[in-house]
Amino acid sequence: MLVLQAIRDNKEAISKALKKRNLDADDLLSEVLKLDEKRRALQTEMDSTLAQLNSLSKEIGALYKSGKAQEANLLKEKTTRLKEDSKSMGDALNAVALDLEQALYLIPNVPNELVPAGSTEEDNEEVFREGDVPKLRPGALPHWELAKKYDIIDFELGVKITGAGFPVYKGKGARLQRALIAYFLDRNTAAGYTEMQVPHLVNAASGFGTGQLPDKEGQMYHVTADDLYLIPTAEVPVTNIFRDTILNQQDLPVCYTGYTPCFRREAGSYGAHVRGLNRLHQFDKVEIVRVEKPENSDKALTAMVEHIKDILRELKLPFRILRLCGGDLGFTSALTYDFEVFSTAQDRWLEISSVSNFETYQSNRLKLRFKDENGKTQLAHTLNGSSLALPRVLAGILENYQTDEGIRIPQILVPYTGFDLID
Repeated sequence: MLVLQAIRDNKEAISKALKKRNLDADDLLSEVLKLDEKRRALQTEMDSTLAQLNSLSKEIGALYKSGKAQEANLLKEKTTRLKEDSKSMGDALNAVALDLEQALYLIPNVPNELVPAGSTEEDNEEVFREGDVPKLRPGALPHWELAKKYDIIDFELGVKITGAGFPVYKGKGARLQRALIAYFLDRNTAAGYTEMQVPHLVNAASGFGTGQLPDKEGQMYHVTADDLYLIPTAEVPVTNIFRDTILNQQDLPVCYTGYTPCFRREAGSYGAHVRGLNRLHQFDKVEIVRVEKPENSDKALTAMVEHIKDILRELKLPFRILRLCGGDLGFTSALTYDFEVFSTAQDRWLEISSVSNFETYQSNRLKLRFKDENGKTQLAHTLNGSSLALPRVLAGILENYQTDEGIRIPQILVPYTGFDLID
């Protein structure tokens, strides 16, 4: 959520920056300022009324002590009217404050100055590429056919049990999945991230805190009887650890990592680009989350990008990094870098990680603050990244490491799997 004072002070600059998202936000920003002005006017009127009540109460007490009960009783009638007025004003103030909050929820984050202009993923800017695309033998297979050939992932069984987008991992496929999770967590903890195990369901307040609600309400599985949501990513419960929290400056940075299954009700579509592991409703992911002082968040984002680079280098997967354009930028993000692995068998790039700096957008929703060296309270910056999402990493390994003998296991994973070949 944008900081209200920033909108008051920089409405035109914010409106111009939001045009990078192909959004004309003038009306939204004007509505926010209109509601803010109404709220402040009501607050001033209510404060004045309460001050009058306080003054009259003191005067009534003095009159009773002086034996002037009749005059005191007349003033009590006035206080009764003022109390009724203050209650009405309080109700009106709460209603306007709610309208203001809802209006602020509709405005996405302001893109960082590094975000390129553009409308779609075609306008994203490639900033880095590394690794040689392996040359596969004739007749190389995509991962969904490899999964069937070696009986390591059963998509049809998942459909039987639940539905499309819920695969069943079997034998060495399940072991490889578990190996990737353990490897990612070990790499993250070695880099200074504290491992956390968090709930897989969250309340609505948590969804609003990190920005999944109301923006992505239709993409989240909702347990209506308990009004809880299955998490779309560990970002939600991990970041909400700090909701309504004031940290001390010496507590920063906070660096957490966590593994969770993730659940997303994304609209289904058809074709090779969504076959197999390319798009799922349930998948596993290891996440990294950071809470930083504002002046350090740019360096923190760079460090997260470098950390994920090192993991992909160890897996020996060809990858590239894209800086997302304004039209492809997530609602809550100020700046995002996407990592993509090249799938040789599919002859296409597969997104396997997004690393984002939200600046103060999430922390303002969360009321996540810290006290600086002068004791002043400031909003922290929040960042998060996939480190990594498993389905497409697994797809890349299966396809890029296939040989005539079977599927080779990246050397870094062999101590985790206990085998070096799926055959």
